This record gives sequence, C-alpha cells and structure tokens, in this order.
Amino acid sequence: MTYKRVLLKLSGEIFGGQFKQGIDPEVLAAIAKEIEKVKRHKIEIAIVVGGGNIFRGLTGSNAGMERATGDYMGMLATVINALALQDALERINVYARVMTAIEMRQVAEPFIRRRAIRHMEKGRVVILAAGTGNPYFSTDTTASLRAAELDTDIIIKATKVDGVYDKDPVKHKEAKKFTSLTYMEILNKGLKVMDSTAASLCMDNDIPMIVLDLMHKGNIEKAALGKKVGTFVSKLIR
Repeated sequence: MTYKRVLLKLSGEIFGGQFKQGIDPEVLAAIAKEIEKVKRHKIEIAIVVGGGNIFRGLTGSNAGMERATGDYMGMLATVINALALQDALERINVYARVMTAIEMRQVAEPFIRRRAIRHMEKGRVVILAAGTGNPYFSTDTTASLRAAELDTDIIIKATKVDGVYDKDPVKHKEAKKFTSLTYMEILNKGLKVMDSTAASLCMDNDIPMIVLDLMHKGNIEKAALGKKVGTFVSKLIR
C-alpha cells in the first residue's frame, strides 16, 4: 500500500552529521535526495524539523535558563534548519514551502492548515517549523499534532537507528529490536521513542508511525510505499 500523504519527522541532530551540531551540507544534500525519491511517486509530504543541532530548550533549562525562553530559542533553531532544508530541496528541483507556528513573514509563511494542505496538493513539500508555537511541547508532539491536522496517513520518524529497541543499541549490543509496537506499549515500557504527549496524541487519533534509519538509502521511500522497514507503531498490533 502506497500512502497518499505522509508526515516526515526529522530530528535536528541528524542535520549536524557526525558532530551533531551545526549543519552538515553533505548530510543536508543526502536528506534532500531521500525526500526527492518519495516525491517521484506523487506522494504528498509534510516535514516537521527539530532544532537540537543548534539549540535545545531543555538543555538551556537544565543550565539555569528559564524553560519558556529556552523553548522559544529552540523553536527559532528549527526555522534555521527548515530554511536550510528548503534550499537543499529546491537546488534539486523539489519545490518546498516553509511554514512557521510563530509569525516571521519575511522568511516564511505562517502555518495555516488549509494553505498547507493546498501546497501539498500542488506537489510542494511543506516544511513545518517553530514547533507548536508554545513552550513545553516537543517537536515529536508537533509532529503528532500536525499529522492529525493535515490528515496524513502515517508519521515517518527518521532517526539514527533502524527502529525501536528495548534499550540503547549503541550502549548495549544485546538490545532487542521491535518489528511492531503499540503506543500503549511505548508508554508502559517507557521506551525513548517519543514523549508521552506525542504518543497519546497518535494513539487517540489512530495515527500509525514508522521509526527508521534516515541515512540508510531508500528507507523513507520504502516506508512511504508501505514496505516493511524499521519498527511499525500503531494503536493496535498490525
């Protein structure tokens, strides 16, 4: 089954490449090419980007900064990543629009649900930045919220690992990979896939999700075409 409309969630750390900070042009170009592969199938795409490669609000809070201020700074970091991704896409002739939850009309459009849907219907990639526009909400929660608003068929959460494990596979070689999970299992097991607010939103609105390795070539395309890849997460067991 090919999905008609997907929401791709990209963490900010991925943009930073090996050093997990700043923007690595080679990684950016590789991400753009993976998105272009999906567009060849006439699949509509919305993308939610993180900003952890530039600034993470929770890190600022842990260092003594007011949490709301840190979160707003993190939202601005996602806009930088969104603009960089837009440029990378348009350099390979994939038309994109950046839409932000915080108005900054000189650099991007404000997020308006109907306008975002219209952009996708016209074949443009919609890049959603500045989170929900509110502090205390993660970009995972943003992805869940926008997926529900834009009536997407699935969330593709692109990470640095090839699925969901019972423990960190980098630190534990015996870590077990799940091929499928329910959102309730994520909450009950305390798996570090997404925060509880995001998981609950997906569960309540019956939005499935695939967690996969972004940098494995072709993974996003396979997921968008309904092929088995990564870990499939849903309200009920598939």
